[in-house]
Amino acid sequence: MKTETITVPEIHCDRCRTSIERALVPLDGVERARVDVDARQVTVDYDASTIDRDTLVAAIEDQGYDVPTA
Repeated sequence: MKTETITVPEIHCDRCRTSIERALVPLDGVERARVDVDARQVTVDYDASTIDRDTLVAAIEDQGYDVPTA
């Protein structure tokens, strides 16, 4: 299991949290997704042999949020 923290500067409310969590949790390999609105971060526990960071980021971006590249 791997844990990834992704910064999403556009997160600002509970609706953002719900949208992102609902996009990530159903994905194969995602064990858990948590959105910290105050920190503007998404923490995802996932199986790296099943899904990768790029797929997680794409799911967030599909909800209309920009994820800056590191």
